[in-house]
Amino acid sequence: MSGGQAVQSDFGAEPAAMAVEDTLLGGRVRLVQPADGYRAAIDPVLLAAATRGEYGARVLDVGTGTGAAALCLAAREPGVRVVALEKHREIGAYASHNVELNGLQGRVLPVIGDLLRPPPMLAPGSFDRVMMNPPYLKAEAATAPPGAWKAAANVEGEARLADWIGFAAAMLKTRGILTLVHRADRIDEILALLHGRFGGVTLFPLWPKAGEAARRVLLSAHRNAKGPARLAAGLTLHGPDGRYTPEAEAVLRDGAPLVL
Repeated sequence: MSGGQAVQSDFGAEPAAMAVEDTLLGGRVRLVQPADGYRAAIDPVLLAAATRGEYGARVLDVGTGTGAAALCLAAREPGVRVVALEKHREIGAYASHNVELNGLQGRVLPVIGDLLRPPPMLAPGSFDRVMMNPPYLKAEAATAPPGAWKAAANVEGEARLADWIGFAAAMLKTRGILTLVHRADRIDEILALLHGRFGGVTLFPLWPKAGEAARRVLLSAHRNAKGPARLAAGLTLHGPDGRYTPEAEAVLRDGAPLVL
């Protein structure tokens, strides 16, 4: 991510709230975000890179926030159509603005709605792909950070991880693919929730540096499939000097895909 240009926010979250315009994929995606709220980092960019998007595919981005993953996927894959679901209306206003800012009307559709009470337009079994970046922390095991937006992005609310995965299972077509990014220390829980509904699971570790334990993983799984699980080589994000590795740079700046 790069950028940081301050702009005046007119989204109604706070009176005279300031927003910041960042760029993703080397400037191919422009993203206006609240200056003092949660701001997307590299996880949604990696999530979009790991979500295959064949021409004509219909993709659901659950918990889109300001739209980072949805916009990156649409920028990388011109043939896909993305429905970007966001529970919080104030945050969804940023997503709608960012769709227009990037000229992606008609290809990315922001929708306000709760995965626990899905809007009628989201028909079960109608999506080829679902991608999601759920809150990483359990509600009962974490102190919510200050600010409603940061809390919603980082700590589970009414919808728990089981609800997120159950919703994905309901929305996907048979053999449709779920892609998610989450903390490595919750993998056992995720695999248990996938059991019986998904197969062909691929785990793709995101190594901070060579020789360091992965703190986050990407995961893909096929709805109603029975294939065995596999552990991919993963991606090393930083070199010894702290800079992104050439492989990470290719994904984050140049829009290269991640093959899970």
